[in-house]
Amino acid sequence: MNYAPLVFLGVFLTLASSWVGLVLAPQLQLGRQQEVKVEETSEVYPPVRPGLAQRGMEVYKANGCIYCHSQQVRPPGFGADIERNWGQRRTVARDYLHDKPVMLGTMRTGPDLTNIGVRQTSIQWHLQHLYDPQITSKGSIMPPFRFLFEKRKIGAKPSPDALALPREFAPEPGYEIVPKPEAKALVQYLLSLKANVPLPEAE
Repeated sequence: MNYAPLVFLGVFLTLASSWVGLVLAPQLQLGRQQEVKVEETSEVYPPVRPGLAQRGMEVYKANGCIYCHSQQVRPPGFGADIERNWGQRRTVARDYLHDKPVMLGTMRTGPDLTNIGVRQTSIQWHLQHLYDPQITSKGSIMPPFRFLFEKRKIGAKPSPDALALPREFAPEPGYEIVPKPEAKALVQYLLSLKANVPLPEAE
């Protein structure tokens, strides 16, 4: 007896059911998600990230930030994310509507960044943290990203972008540390990370 048609049918049904379960069903569930209008402010959520923040996302990806930081707040009962003040609610699919790719992260060597734009709004803090995390977070194991900054001689007057650094991190007299465009873009991306709007599926 020739079993080839049965084997082919079995393989086809196995692959087809996998495709339906792993591709089609999620697309039907999540692919039609749309922005929502926030009643209190009449703004649309999630907003499209502005151009500099979009460039900052590329810097975030290129420097492997995703390997140490996640961007997903777990619901109560699945961790202490909300108790740690990493978010006021769990994150849901709608939060990532404009993110391509979605950077959920692979592990949490550092804190979750889903709402870092709410928790830390200071541009100077973020720049100092990138230059050397020990300035803002003593004991941090995050490496310094000093290659995103430039040391240069102070001209007629200091640059308005120059970092305000503690004495032990400051360059020698007559020099200043200035962020490169990549550092500024990365900070704008971090400031844009806000998933704090109440949604129908996540109050």
